[in-house]
Amino acid sequence: MNRRRLLREIALRSLYAYFSDPDDAGLVLANVTRRDLAAHPELASEKADVRFVEDLILKCVRLQDECDALIGARTANWEVERTALIDRIILRMGITEFLEFEDIPTRVTINECIELAKNFSTAKSGKFVNGVLDAILIDLKSAGRIVKKGRGLIDTPSKS
Repeated sequence: MNRRRLLREIALRSLYAYFSDPDDAGLVLANVTRRDLAAHPELASEKADVRFVEDLILKCVRLQDECDALIGARTANWEVERTALIDRIILRMGITEFLEFEDIPTRVTINECIELAKNFSTAKSGKFVNGVLDAILIDLKSAGRIVKKGRGLIDTPSKS
């Protein structure tokens, strides 16, 4: 398993704990995130890895309402609250990476979110996450909100 996928899994578990019983994000970082990182000393020793997980969690919490509005706009006839919590969190993580992580290509974000959905949610969640994130990516690009820096970081959404 690649390093970033493991970091995303740690962030997903932490966000699930947070959104299941909203409390102080700092407590989640202190308890769940640091515990999971400690189980992987190769990650916990790298400041960049710890910073990535913490940034993803805190930015995802901060952008929750905006993410849910974007998800709601792309899930016609379906209330965001009715979407499985794990799927909502994965979608929020993907949107957060689109908007806040300039160095992560959008295709990488979508592929990682699909894998998280396949591994942690239902059999159909991978396709659901792919479709919703592709649609949101198109909207964000059209609005000029995707800013990626570095070679090959802007790409076009797939027709999945």
